[in-house]
Order: sequence, then structure tokens, then C-alpha cells
Amino acid sequence: MKGMKYHDYIWDLGGTLLDNYETSTAAFVETLAEFGIEQEHDSVYEALKVSTAFAIEKYVEKYKENEARELEHPVLFDGIPTLLENISDQGGRNFLVSHRNDQVLEILAKTEIAPYFTEVVTAS
Repeated sequence: MKGMKYHDYIWDLGGTLLDNYETSTAAFVETLAEFGIEQEHDSVYEALKVSTAFAIEKYVEKYKENEARELEHPVLFDGIPTLLENISDQGGRNFLVSHRNDQVLEILAKTEIAPYFTEVVTAS
């Protein structure tokens, strides 16, 4: 990262560092199936890209359980570890702010990017 312009970086996890659209889609489709509702992957995926609230308004609790299980295998967007490392190596600081609970800390550990964060703020 040549000529880094900023020193501090604040990140969100889902949809920014973590490519959770697929895991969220899988959890949502599974939840709907448990209610006897069949829904195609692509339509759920597109709804989730609008917002989670938009997509899950009616099925919140079961969805959250399924999503938590799916997030046991988190997938970062390509290049995220390198980006965070480059910022840290050049004296920058990374901060994470998330509406999620302390499961965020587990996700950061599993994806091996926790050491790049100066501080993490969760809903917990």
C-alpha cells in the first residue's frame, strides 16, 4: 500500500470483510424450508443484499440460529488478510464495529485476522 493516506481504519464485518452472503443465504433458505416454504437461492440472496431485516422480518429467531451455525465456517473476501496486514505494517490501525454479539471474536480468530485489529466493538 504505497503512500498510505490514513492512519486509522474502521471496518464492519459482514459484507465488508466477511463474504457472508452465501452463508446467510444458505441459513435463510434452510429456515424457510423448516417453515415449509421453498425459496430459490438467488431470490433470497438478492433480498439479503438489500438488508437482512428486509429478508428475515418474519423468521428472525430461527434464521439467527441457522446463521450462527453456518458462520462456524467463515469466508473472507479475497485479499482481506493482506489488506489488513499491509495497513498494520505501515503503522495504520484497524478497528471493527459490528452489530453482532461476541461471535465476531470467534470469526476473527477462525479467519486468523484478529491480530490486525486494535479494538473490536460488538453488540455484547
